[in-house]
Amino acid sequence: MRSLLLSLLLAFPASGLLAREPAPALPVPAHAVIGVEDRHLDPQYWIDKLAQPDQVVLEPSAIAAQNERLHQLDRSVHDIEGLPARFSADEVREWVGELSSAPTRTLYDEKGQAIDKATLDGIVANAALDAVPAQTDVRYALVVRRADLRTFPTRLRVFREAGDTDIDRFQESALFPGTPVIVLHESRDRQWSFVISPLYAAWIENTHLAEGARDQVFAYAHRTPTLIVTGPTVHTVHTPEQPGVSELQLDMGVRVPLLSEWPADKPVNGQHPYTSWVIQLPIRGADGKLELVPALLPKNADVGTEYLPLTRAHLLQQGFKFLGERYGWGHSYNTRDCSGFVSEVYRSFGVELPRNTSDQGVSPALNRIAFTDKDDRAARMKVVRELQVGDLIYIPGHVMMVIGKENGQTYLIHDTTGITYKDGRGQLVRASLNAVSVTPLEPLLFGGDKTFIDRIYSIQRIRP
Repeated sequence: MRSLLLSLLLAFPASGLLAREPAPALPVPAHAVIGVEDRHLDPQYWIDKLAQPDQVVLEPSAIAAQNERLHQLDRSVHDIEGLPARFSADEVREWVGELSSAPTRTLYDEKGQAIDKATLDGIVANAALDAVPAQTDVRYALVVRRADLRTFPTRLRVFREAGDTDIDRFQESALFPGTPVIVLHESRDRQWSFVISPLYAAWIENTHLAEGARDQVFAYAHRTPTLIVTGPTVHTVHTPEQPGVSELQLDMGVRVPLLSEWPADKPVNGQHPYTSWVIQLPIRGADGKLELVPALLPKNADVGTEYLPLTRAHLLQQGFKFLGERYGWGHSYNTRDCSGFVSEVYRSFGVELPRNTSDQGVSPALNRIAFTDKDDRAARMKVVRELQVGDLIYIPGHVMMVIGKENGQTYLIHDTTGITYKDGRGQLVRASLNAVSVTPLEPLLFGGDKTFIDRIYSIQRIRP
């Protein structure tokens, strides 16, 4: 009997009799992205693997309920309509100071030169926290074009290492046309405003804002019917008569009022509207005040009059529309980063997510699986094997969306600066991607000694 058992052990040392078979080794193609072939870059390839790709994952009523929980439970999301119309000096300083605290480490400019103390002191001073009045009556505004949100009221780009000019440490996020904001404070040079938006609070250039009455601003945000951007970006038509809405970029998930009753034969800014959607957009008047004007969006633009049904096929199609787009930290480079990428994909279904990975990954409003240091790799792998298309995986500072399984590997689409893994000889390979990319999960390394799987702290499932 012992000899029979020994024979079995020798014949099947790692077989299914005793342990799960390891996944086959992944090839490393010439492009140096392990396990990825051309077929993996086609969303239809992953759709064809699904048994019911067009089955609705969450109905609109369930999405609305989840969004309501987000607004009630998640402190990173701001109910700006419910905020008071007046703030005390301490409250203003708390909002601004939480973000705009003086840098304590050396920062470098785009030429690799250390930024001197006098320059940094001037930037901090421009936040004008010493000039906050005892009481501030808030103002209301709409964003008129895609605009950066900054840590401080400055366009100066700063970096933690000389020569590393991709991640601007003063870049926080971006806001899109039509976003309502509360204007809380103004910079000393009067060129910037500190605003509170539904998902973020930071500095924005005044030229990107149009101030209006409270009711006017929020009425625009709630107006129906609407048009929803379902492409990665779309652009309004060129309009010399109205430069404020000429070739204006609208990103995935942006929702704008549709002027459905516009007379069929009435020109819009000098152009017949029959080949376009007539939408309404905010512009900044000469006095900085809000004006709402018609604009044209071509009928061939990737848009819809309703949010897309949340199906796995649509999730894959929407995610792959960004494939190859340059990575943009904090929505810089007129693109987006990892959390912005998944946010905009899900926004095309009407699903709201917090802005940053640190908030997304722990949001109590979503269907979450949490891990702690007490959970070993086996515990994480048990969940990884059950992942489905659209699930979001969080490691410190990064989020990835599941697109499918193949040969025991979990495949992802994510907006990433790059990946690290070991090749067939056990050598570390670093592939600098800087783009929305497809990769497998299992081979990826975090810091050289830990795997991505070891560092998973949360999985958010936008499904029942």
